[in-house]
Amino acid sequence: MQRLWNYCNVLRDDGMSYGDYVEQLTYLLFLKMADEQVSVLHRTSAIPAEYGWQSLLERDGSDLESHYREILIQLGQGSGLIPVIFRKAQNRIQDPAKLRRLIELINGETWTGLNIDVKGAIYEGLLEKNAQDTKSGAGQYYTARPLIQAIVDVMQPAPGETICDPACGTGGFLLTSYDHVAKHHAPLDRDQAQHLRNEALRGWEIVENTARLCDEPVFAWHRGERAGEPNSCGG
Repeated sequence: MQRLWNYCNVLRDDGMSYGDYVEQLTYLLFLKMADEQVSVLHRTSAIPAEYGWQSLLERDGSDLESHYREILIQLGQGSGLIPVIFRKAQNRIQDPAKLRRLIELINGETWTGLNIDVKGAIYEGLLEKNAQDTKSGAGQYYTARPLIQAIVDVMQPAPGETICDPACGTGGFLLTSYDHVAKHHAPLDRDQAQHLRNEALRGWEIVENTARLCDEPVFAWHRGERAGEPNSCGG
């Protein structure tokens, strides 16, 4: 994990911001975890094989760069959660060798086997770094996690309730609310668990880049295989 974090600094030397790095991680991690749905969990992937993770591993150099660009274009078309994540996506890593290196770093870990808290800590750390980058202006979409935790603790969301954030940014309130219900009301019965997984979270974010940063962890880390609406965070 530290290697993945440190690689951000390598790419920043080429002019890539934390926001660009988080965005590229979002695309690549999504493809990797979609591949693990098949290889590890023996489920069906929502990503066509010709645009999947294995297709990236098979390529190098300019071929890798052009194929990655094609993946971003193709997966950004249509409706549903996957096009929300990939809509208007662009490859910000201009050096194919560095793109290949990032793919290898991600490929070296089985992400579905990591504890949610570990993956969340990595993602949250990068979002916080991005928010601290004054040139990116991303701070308006990021609320300090201790503040979010305090507000959620006061509101005390419960099973069966709907949690709505009409300006959800990167989804911090939604994910923290999910964790609160799951941890403070365990064990949930079947109906409560289904409601929490499929119906409890509602959010909206009009900035596409920010919406995809919200949708990816909601989709991949807390919700499993889910469909969503354009620019929605969660349900």
